[in-house]
Amino acid sequence: MNRGEKSIMKWSWKAGEFFGIGVYIHATFLLLIGWVVLAHALGGQNIQSTFWGVAFTLAIFLCVVLHEFGHALAARRFGIGTRDITLLPIGGVARLKRMPEEPRQELWVALAGPAVNVVIAAVLFALLLVAGGLQPLARLTMTAGPFLERLMAVNIFLALFNMLPAFPMDGGRVLRALLAIRMNYARATRIAARMGQGMAVLFGLAWLFGNPFLLFIALFVWIGAAQESAAVEAKSALGGIPVGRAMITDFRQLAPRDPLSRAVDLVLAGPQQDFPVVDGERTVGILTRAELILALARHGREKPVGEVMVREFESADISDTLESAFERLQGCSCPALPVNRNGRRAAVVSGRIGIGSRNRGTRAGTGWYRS
Repeated sequence: MNRGEKSIMKWSWKAGEFFGIGVYIHATFLLLIGWVVLAHALGGQNIQSTFWGVAFTLAIFLCVVLHEFGHALAARRFGIGTRDITLLPIGGVARLKRMPEEPRQELWVALAGPAVNVVIAAVLFALLLVAGGLQPLARLTMTAGPFLERLMAVNIFLALFNMLPAFPMDGGRVLRALLAIRMNYARATRIAARMGQGMAVLFGLAWLFGNPFLLFIALFVWIGAAQESAAVEAKSALGGIPVGRAMITDFRQLAPRDPLSRAVDLVLAGPQQDFPVVDGERTVGILTRAELILALARHGREKPVGEVMVREFESADISDTLESAFERLQGCSCPALPVNRNGRRAAVVSGRIGIGSRNRGTRAGTGWYRS
């Protein structure tokens, strides 16, 4: 898990778990609810109108969660798990454990989210048609009109908006998948990312005309496109290179009984930031820089390393490729992997700092979808 992902999770709380996927609500989501209440209050609305305004907002985000589950369950069909789904004021984010490897798989995963909104809109349309409650869409606003018909209109908007070719939004991923069928994956990503950043500029210009949320979406698209393009370039560059050509062989390690002060001394003495924790000949954990800092603040310098180390980690073999090693780093959310030769620990490969003396490491990005 990278620093940005940790920041998101730190300020989120779990709302539930469905299909084995945790759903989280970010603290800033409350700002949106507060804004809805404030807008109704300033508009002279009574408590009942304010209640229905909040209820409508929550209904929209229920549709957003279903949209994200569309991505997650489609990815599951291709053997790709989902870490979690998080609700933010600008929408939802489903963090896939990895991106689909085949363009056609990515195409189906990207289309699954908007397809859910289309299905919701179709079901609501059928209900309204049977009940005879349909009104002309021109009369609807976000605050005026039948509740279900407004929700139907919002789902149509979500489906259309998400299909804009603004990578890494759904439409941008569809574009990347279609391009990748005909050309190199890295080149397809570059083209989709550039188009996404162009769309971000348009969103930013639209913000000048009074829609503040478009500015946040513009920033999200611009930064997301740049980061994912860089990750794909790095992954492409790592393909075929064995771990043995880029691993760190001059590294320090800790024992479970060592105090945290020992780790502090090692951090200060050299560039290494993450340390394998070894008991005899067996690697039992990883002490990361983040865990070290947190443990020092909570427990002080004499706390044993074994009580604060990360116990869930992966390892690599010296014959593995760097690409597969970094996929394991990504999957276990660890900053470093112990590297084994003939079953014995021989080195460390890191996703945080330079790998070896000549190569720079960069962690491949976790897949994510937003609505």
